[in-house]
Amino acid sequence: MANFRVVISDPKEARAYQLNIKDAEANALIGKSIGEVVEGTIFGLAGYKVKITGGCDGSGFVMRPDLPGPRRQKVLLAVGVGYTPKLPGQRRRKMMRGKEIAPDIVQINAKVVEYGNKSIKTLLGLETTEGAKAE
Repeated sequence: MANFRVVISDPKEARAYQLNIKDAEANALIGKSIGEVVEGTIFGLAGYKVKITGGCDGSGFVMRPDLPGPRRQKVLLAVGVGYTPKLPGQRRRKMMRGKEIAPDIVQINAKVVEYGNKSIKTLLGLETTEGAKAE
């Protein structure tokens, strides 16, 4: 069974929410790629649309949007995700992971692209009710 930690960013509120996804919801994400827009119901956000922006595996290798497939590859990098050169023109060969989500991915990064009727805090159960504030 796949288990993912999902970090969903909300550009309107400039806030991120961390969720743990297991079993059927996690299996629905396997095979999806960076850049795909998925239904928010997978994460418990009914009415929302969420775009997958990245992630990493258990060893810390980041997913790169221009590498096909789910496997690890050594790539020669000059700039971009996972590498910042110290000198101009410097390149380095680094291990990266492809853009497709596989069961050995640990963290998935995503952002909200379409909003629903209710707020994210309400749907995730983070917002307290009026009665609880008075006590």
